[in-house]
Amino acid sequence: MRHHGKVFLALTKDDDLLSDLRRDPLAAALDPRQRALVEMAVHLTRSPAAAEDDIARMRQAGLSDEAIHDGIAIAAYFNFVNRIALGLGVELEAEYKKD
Repeated sequence: MRHHGKVFLALTKDDDLLSDLRRDPLAAALDPRQRALVEMAVHLTRSPAAAEDDIARMRQAGLSDEAIHDGIAIAAYFNFVNRIALGLGVELEAEYKKD
């Protein structure tokens, strides 16, 4: 979703990283903590049972249990909301539609 990218840019000011994440999040140049979170989010989205194995990797990358919880909760929330929107056929507002 484009509007997520706008928030990302407001926080990071990193156009190149945003492009890399959009193209292939698993190939983007990330630090170990970011990599662990992105891998978990991808696994949780594509095959939720596989995300359980990511907890040890997130701890090894230095994430606290609170950060791990928050990362999983945020990824799960976005999956939940996106599936509701897609299931209901919700149209994005014009400013959020892909070009």
